[in-house]
Amino acid sequence: MTEPSNPGTASTGGARSHARAQAEAATIAGPDLPSDVPSAKITWSQRIPGGGYANVVLGRGTRVRLSNPAGSACAHVLLLRADAPWERLNVADTVKVPWQAYLSTGHPLLTDQGRVLATVLADDSGHHDTLCGPTSEARELLRLAGAKQGLSRRDIAPSVSFFRGVRVSPGGALNATGSAPAGSSVDLLIHLPAVLLVANAAHPLDERATTDLDIVAWSAPEDLTADHNSDPEYQRAVQNTEAAWTAMTLEMTA
Repeated sequence: MTEPSNPGTASTGGARSHARAQAEAATIAGPDLPSDVPSAKITWSQRIPGGGYANVVLGRGTRVRLSNPAGSACAHVLLLRADAPWERLNVADTVKVPWQAYLSTGHPLLTDQGRVLATVLADDSGHHDTLCGPTSEARELLRLAGAKQGLSRRDIAPSVSFFRGVRVSPGGALNATGSAPAGSSVDLLIHLPAVLLVANAAHPLDERATTDLDIVAWSAPEDLTADHNSDPEYQRAVQNTEAAWTAMTLEMTA
């Protein structure tokens, strides 16, 4: 009879002791928390290593900061309504409705129902992409993240990417513009309860390995009352969003 490779794990008690010893020795790195946000307001935070993913349900009025501490992260982001996941980020409308393919402050992340899932509130990166979609690796990571929220492969729509830029040449070619600088960040405001899926993986036009990606979320309902974009297209989308939220709230309280 072959002896087990680790006799100490041959019993349940031994296996338990071995697993707990490994957990005690493990070092789990957390994200750098923002100095401008009180710790009591933070609702969720995670450091995602290169090749990793994350998934979380975020409430309306949550502010999310994605940070690029080492300068080579690439955050492939997909948002879906938490109460109706068939309504999700529509990248085509996110580009078409605001008349702008390049994400920056004030840009809405829209659904195909003309509603705002999130607005870009702050951006000191300037290196993003709405045109290429995820790599096969990133899409698989998003699928794994979605599975933990009960989502299937068909729910994984095209995503937007933060921290690795793309620009369109006059001739129509897509050109990578490299990574955002180390320490850069992007803030998103969540307008409707949403499932956030994130994959930290290489970009289709930039195959370099990714470094850590930090995500911190905190409660900021006051941001919903501010005017983040005066464009009429944005204002109509916000009105559609508020109408949906009012209807949802009335249904829950009926």
